[in-house]
Amino acid sequence: MTVESQPGLRPDPRPRPPVPAEALKELLGEDLHAEVVAHTATRTGVPTVDAERQVTECLRYLYLVSRHREELAGLFLPVEQHIDEIWHYLILQTREYRALCEERLPGRFFVHHRGIPYESYQEEPGREQAAEEALRWIPLYCREFGPFDEGALAHWTIVRYLHEQMDMSLEEISALSPSASSPPASA
Repeated sequence: MTVESQPGLRPDPRPRPPVPAEALKELLGEDLHAEVVAHTATRTGVPTVDAERQVTECLRYLYLVSRHREELAGLFLPVEQHIDEIWHYLILQTREYRALCEERLPGRFFVHHRGIPYESYQEEPGREQAAEEALRWIPLYCREFGPFDEGALAHWTIVRYLHEQMDMSLEEISALSPSASSPPASA
């Protein structure tokens, strides 16, 4: 999946504390959050606590795309399929999704969805560029939400890959900085 950007204002560059999970939950409101969690738990068969984490990671994804539209526009952000399916469910709640995007997320713009399999995306820019783009959002995630924890591994493909296949610790992954070829991040 990629995210398509629309012109808009740049984010506030001042440093801020990490966004807590509870604040993300409030973006949906209590009723819609409970509905999305229940739908996710029913659809996937996972316990409610796991469904809540999936919804939180989906909201983190949307928050990143909204807050960092300049850096992430058009990039493939490798979240797992279950996160994408939660996003689909939110999109189907059309009024609530529009309000989430345009009134509650920091960028205040409608986050469009365009589905594209990772394999297809790799063919377009090439494997090296796809990998660089996948790594570009890691420092942004850590800046917004703090370091990765074990609970994030099941939801963020590149983080799990770095941890399980490259034997990087979560601390090492969380300490990654943007590559020299990446555009500068706006905080």
